Amino acid sequence: MADTSSLDALIQALRRLPGVGQKSAQRMAFHLLQHDRAGAQLLSQALAQAAGNVRHCRRCHTFTEGELCEVCQDATRDVTRLCVVETPADQAAMERTGAFKGLYFVLMGRLSPLDGVGPRDIGMQELLARAESEGVQEVILATSFTAEGEATAHALSELLARRGVRTTRLARGVPVGSELEYVDLGTIAHALADRR
Repeated sequence: MADTSSLDALIQALRRLPGVGQKSAQRMAFHLLQHDRAGAQLLSQALAQAAGNVRHCRRCHTFTEGELCEVCQDATRDVTRLCVVETPADQAAMERTGAFKGLYFVLMGRLSPLDGVGPRDIGMQELLARAESEGVQEVILATSFTAEGEATAHALSELLARRGVRTTRLARGVPVGSELEYVDLGTIAHALADRR
């Protein structure tokens, strides 16, 4: 049998991606090697370049190649509003809406005591210092609606309130275009409680 250690290493590397199991990783590896060697080279080069050049913005912690990301450098942004998100992917989603014109703080995670993730791990002190020192009037907590995301939002809200900083939370409720009979009961209950 031929030596397949390079193929096995590729499959194991692809399995590190979220949502990719053994079969999917194997399918991707075989496709790249059998049908798209040029694509495999492109992917390899892009990964190496990104891993070598992309770092965290020193102000908001999102991904960037410079000291500051484009959003933090943008002089037209509303510096009085700061949106707190868990990940750079969450920030990208907020930016795609085109609805938020303030600045961001990316936690790079959320509180999760069971996983050993505490306030220091998500930069809570940096966020508090930034909110106090930069004239922020509103902090919008845009963490996920999981137990950990809710705990993170609650902890941040309490700490910011003690410092006199106004906090708001993303609204939650019935998705646009959905039919009420197919929406889960928890979502309906929150939508009813948070109605305006």
